[in-house]
Amino acid sequence: MGLQKAGISIIAGIDSDPICEFPFTSNNGARFIKADVREITGHDLSTLYPSDAIRLLAGCAPCRPFSPFRRGTDNSQDEEWGLLAEFSRLTKELKPHLLTMENVPGAASKPVFHKFVRDLRRLGYYVVSKSVHCPRFGVPQHRRRLVLLASRVGHVTVPAGPLTSENFRTVRDTIASMPILAAGETDPRDRLHRARSVNDTNLRRLKSSQPGGTWEDWPEELRAECHRKATGSSYRSVYSRMVWDEPAPTITTQAYNFGTGRFGHPEQDRAITPREAALLQTFPRSFRFVRPREPVFLSQVGRLIGNAVPPRLAFYVGKELIRAAHAFKERSRK
Repeated sequence: MGLQKAGISIIAGIDSDPICEFPFTSNNGARFIKADVREITGHDLSTLYPSDAIRLLAGCAPCRPFSPFRRGTDNSQDEEWGLLAEFSRLTKELKPHLLTMENVPGAASKPVFHKFVRDLRRLGYYVVSKSVHCPRFGVPQHRRRLVLLASRVGHVTVPAGPLTSENFRTVRDTIASMPILAAGETDPRDRLHRARSVNDTNLRRLKSSQPGGTWEDWPEELRAECHRKATGSSYRSVYSRMVWDEPAPTITTQAYNFGTGRFGHPEQDRAITPREAALLQTFPRSFRFVRPREPVFLSQVGRLIGNAVPPRLAFYVGKELIRAAHAFKERSRK
């Protein structure tokens, strides 16, 4: 969506997860191909582009193997680890004019990423990558992402984002106007504005939580056993409320769950809803994630929202890719 809003024509999207099909096709008006990327060839991709197109290949290997939450774990045998190599293979076979990739910043320190960059440069690509802070792009969350751009049609630059901290969008700017809900309730006009139910203990924890605080705000009897152990006493990034006048924490695939991060609503005694999480990711309110009359499964919708590249970030990346394409066309005319 972000690339499309920047002015790039989206031809197709490929994913092995069938739940991606409806949101991709209904919101972007492009073809969805359900396939394992390891079974796709550069020739398969080449048949999708118009003959005279400047070809862009945009991809994102799953970030799970590179996540900081798996620090200290040997992920090199994870089947998702090798998907970056598949991206490299497809680039070699297709030779697109432009390429972009997004991942967690930790990926930049991994040997598989270094090899990916070396392979691109051997193919003649100019390659740049940088960790960017999403609030600088108008994304109201403290999300950091690694953005890579590669070009064989000229110079490209990872955009820095136009905003400074004085202009960052906040939680209040983004979700303050959403209808009030209690835990377990659903907005009758929007099925994605649905607050997950909580048990009595977590409801009491919610009521004792302060915006930006920790479980240390709770009375002693509400603290979990893990909080009393030395190994868990310093882990304060869960069971907390968001702060109205700051960007949100990073939206994850379980942002609808109070116990998995700082995902408590700033005022209401509930976690944020999938719709609020999507807004904090900069999806428009009208974005459709689930087919009409199909049930909303929080885990599925949460995965779609949390794994997404924020459209506002992708918009600025798209503008830089378009600038490079236009410069190439101008040089070609001379």
